[in-house]
Amino acid sequence: MTRYGAPVDVPGSPLSPLDAFQVLVARAVEDIPEPFASALDEVALIVEPHARGRSLYGLYEGHPRTTGTIPSGAIPPRITIYMHPMVDHFRDPAVLRHQVRVTVLHELGHHLGLGEERLGELGYG
Repeated sequence: MTRYGAPVDVPGSPLSPLDAFQVLVARAVEDIPEPFASALDEVALIVEPHARGRSLYGLYEGHPRTTGTIPSGAIPPRITIYMHPMVDHFRDPAVLRHQVRVTVLHELGHHLGLGEERLGELGYG
């Protein structure tokens, strides 16, 4: 059990909870179809235990593709996926895997220029 709540279970895995969660994120990324998967080549994908002072599953930071080139001095785009509160809210492993996938696609959608309303319409809200 993790310090924060539900364990992250990857059957037969000796991994730490954070490492096991990173495996879930990696599997979600592997399942993203083209041409969307290629967009991840432009984005740093980071997994953190939790967002400090915030209750987030994921966060996109950067300039979406639709804004053109990255301004000089701007940080490169990045997606951060947070283990908590996700594992606390989704204790069933299958539901957790689904939510990790939805979260990765949601944040990737922001990189592609999609807003919250459109992401909701697509089922990634």
